[in-house]
Amino acid sequence: MTRRYWSINLEEMMEAGVHFGHGIRKWNPKMAPYISAKRKGIHIINLTRTARFLSEACDLVFEAASRRKQFLIVGTKKKAADLVAWAAIRSRCHYVNTKWLGGMLTNWSTTETRLQKFRDLRMEQKTGILNRLPKRDAAMLKRQLSHLQRYLGGIKYMTRLPDIVIIVDQHEEYTTLRECITLGIPTICLIDTNCDPDLADISIPSNDDAIASIRLILNKLVFAICEGRSSYIRNS
Repeated sequence: MTRRYWSINLEEMMEAGVHFGHGIRKWNPKMAPYISAKRKGIHIINLTRTARFLSEACDLVFEAASRRKQFLIVGTKKKAADLVAWAAIRSRCHYVNTKWLGGMLTNWSTTETRLQKFRDLRMEQKTGILNRLPKRDAAMLKRQLSHLQRYLGGIKYMTRLPDIVIIVDQHEEYTTLRECITLGIPTICLIDTNCDPDLADISIPSNDDAIASIRLILNKLVFAICEGRSSYIRNS
């Protein structure tokens, strides 16, 4: 059944610049069905199609959240990093917003080992154990802790592979997408006019460079996830 708890309107997307694609020379021909025009050397995204796929994505995450599924949000470029962290924290999802470490999902056993080391070091810092070590040893472990916090801080509570991965910018996070495809993990991708719409399970045609555009798309998905989580609580 389709949910309509989230409103998606074209005017709102226009104001956020969701319709602005890349220059006409930087495009993937597979994106032709999602482009409505060319204007001043750039492709204009068909927002009617965007609204449809965004609505489908919201339906999917609502249903998944209502069944207590785990989400991972990935966006490592500077424009997206803060928005990804905000969205994930608000919706109680895991996230990666600094750098994707190759094999983070496909070599999950190694990631688990790193996460356990991260948790151990955090506990040692919290209990004061690190400060009781010789200065040189303490400094080395604190550097290691800082490194792990930078790259794994957003997934520190993740104990298994995610059920759904939301990706901001297919090109930037191509390694993440390939790992999800290898493992059969469903993906939702924000795709600009230079992307391949066939790779993700749900591709949302949108401007993946403008902060306002990224914020709007993530806002809708976060709201749907939160509604889904609330639905589980009400029905439990």
